[in-house]
Amino acid sequence: MEFPAIDPVALQLGPLAIRWYALAYLCGFLLGWVYALRLAQKVGAGRPHKEDIDDFLIWAIPGVILGGRIGYVLFYNLDFYIQNPFISFEIFGTDLYIPSALAVWQGGMSFHGGVIGVAIAMIAYAYKYKIPVLKLSDIICAAAPIGLLLGRIANFINAELYGRVTDVPWGVIFPGTDGQPRHPSQLYEAALEGAVIFIILFIMAKKGLHHRYPGILSAMFLMLYGIFRFIIEYVRAPDEQLGLFFNVISMGQILCLPMIALGLVIAIHSLRYKPHDVSK
Repeated sequence: MEFPAIDPVALQLGPLAIRWYALAYLCGFLLGWVYALRLAQKVGAGRPHKEDIDDFLIWAIPGVILGGRIGYVLFYNLDFYIQNPFISFEIFGTDLYIPSALAVWQGGMSFHGGVIGVAIAMIAYAYKYKIPVLKLSDIICAAAPIGLLLGRIANFINAELYGRVTDVPWGVIFPGTDGQPRHPSQLYEAALEGAVIFIILFIMAKKGLHHRYPGILSAMFLMLYGIFRFIIEYVRAPDEQLGLFFNVISMGQILCLPMIALGLVIAIHSLRYKPHDVSK
């Protein structure tokens, strides 16, 4: 099927173009924040409570953006940024130069880098305010699939991060490619990494498992994302500048392996102790 003609610019305000990708980030943060507030404790019922989630949002946003961008530069295109340290862009008729690594509109973001950035922010916040880091992490991980769902849909609208050539009936001919139908891998990721993980963690949270086994939602998120992403990478086109390592495995798959391992370690740590009595 032909790619639907969707303008990646959602709204044009004079020289300012607001893209669907930016809106996906914004809506992901807002909806995730609202859901995290629902999962947080009331004041006096243990931490993290709702005020902690409000305060942590200020820490999480730079963690996602800086971690995601730095991760992309280091994991996916380091040689390019070493060879091209600065980039120019025009604003109001004037050419400005900034470090190319800061030009988030060129190149993209790394999910794995964003995870590292948020993890650092969570550890720092939890240490500063004496909050159990796994309890905070459970809430953030339960809300994260909302942003993943919206972000992958935005990737599809941008006709980026598409899949490998395929003969399946739902293959999409993306603009700017060789004209062959390809897997809409962005939608696979939206469904599995976004919707499916959200539903699983929602059910687990509904049963109160994160209260009895702190860290269990974090563990499930890490393992499920790592597994789903690892599988989808087999139908997703590898990054042009990297290709496949040993003609077998992609950078995305390599980065998923420590996620799965860390999730397993956290799950064992969480389940080895007697369940907490949440009635007190």
